[in-house]
Amino acid sequence: MKAVIIGGGIIGLCSAYYLAEAGWDVTIIDRTDLADNCSYGNLGMIVPSHFVPLAAPGIISQGIRWMFDAKSPFYVKPSLSWNLVSWGLKFMQSATKAKAEAAAPYLRDINLLSRSLYEELKSLPGFDFAYERKGIMMYFKDPKVGEEEAHLAEKARSMGLDVDTLGRQAAQQLEPAVTLDVLGAVHYKCDAHLYPNKLNQQLLQHLQARGVRVITGTEITRIDSKQGKVSAVQTETQTIGADLFILAAGSWLPELLKKCGQQIPLMPGKGYSFTLDHPQKSLNIPAILCEARVAITPMAGKMRYGGTMELGPVNHSKNMNRVRGIVESIPAYFPGLQVAMPAEQDVWYGFRPCSPDGLPYIGYIKSLDNLIVAGGHAMMGLSLGPATGKLVAELASRKKTSVSIEAFDPNRF
Repeated sequence: MKAVIIGGGIIGLCSAYYLAEAGWDVTIIDRTDLADNCSYGNLGMIVPSHFVPLAAPGIISQGIRWMFDAKSPFYVKPSLSWNLVSWGLKFMQSATKAKAEAAAPYLRDINLLSRSLYEELKSLPGFDFAYERKGIMMYFKDPKVGEEEAHLAEKARSMGLDVDTLGRQAAQQLEPAVTLDVLGAVHYKCDAHLYPNKLNQQLLQHLQARGVRVITGTEITRIDSKQGKVSAVQTETQTIGADLFILAAGSWLPELLKKCGQQIPLMPGKGYSFTLDHPQKSLNIPAILCEARVAITPMAGKMRYGGTMELGPVNHSKNMNRVRGIVESIPAYFPGLQVAMPAEQDVWYGFRPCSPDGLPYIGYIKSLDNLIVAGGHAMMGLSLGPATGKLVAELASRKKTSVSIEAFDPNRF
């Protein structure tokens, strides 16, 4: 049985891994050379802690305030785009307490599955991607934010996650190399982190060694379907047929689905990061600065800083004001951790594929019974890569899935 995966990011690579394990003959097609996709520059966090979807109560009012600050962590790029308007309306309808609470168990379970699969993967020959299970620290400075984080921590504990709520002194003991200027932190000991650059390279090498065909630098120009099935995809140079097709193309998912007469609401959320190869001071545990929405990860002897969510059509400009907002937030939490503004060429950016309700799309498209969608993971693509890949392989074999995926139905809008 042959499977074609369109998209060679972490979701596509993991789907190829588990499909090949299940005996499928797999081909990956990607528009890039796979040297730098959205999985390479992210913060490398594996996050069972992230059981609250992007479309959460309160995010709309907070987002409106942020939009008027050039350095803020959230921005909607003005655009005469019906896709953006339609997505925004669906986002507002999704951002309710009831919907966020209903989504939480699904997000927890798929993240826990992914963490366990990463722990299996790291023990295999040829894999060494600096996986560490130290958790993440959610630092807060504002008392109101501290109350919200304590409430979330209590919710996490009630869901079976390993979490500690810490005062400043207890948090400081976990980070002896830096000075903290915070009220406290929540330590999600259930989380982990890794070095995504190594992971992607090692996965690709492993797949090629076991015979997975990888076609890079080519666009999909047409998707052919007949009698309720996709029959082939056309690239610029060849036609490729298969028994199963998986769309794992990140923010390019909507335009691919249009080629087979389907629609799915999704917007790219541009994020930025930069990496210091030889930091003078390093954190012991990855951190999220709650008020600033900035993330910091020590990985393989480096330090990576990242953040922002810039919603709008795909564009390849770099908004250095957003990067400046990341840089200026750091000493507010770590007074001795002075980070210079990086040069523009040293700033990485990628497009997080965001669904309106903050949940991924994993499943078959109704009208095409051999087409699986695996996308819309927003900030959790790296975290959910192995779990999504395993679920894709289970769906391909028509097996019961390892976790419930009804909340991730790609036909839900």
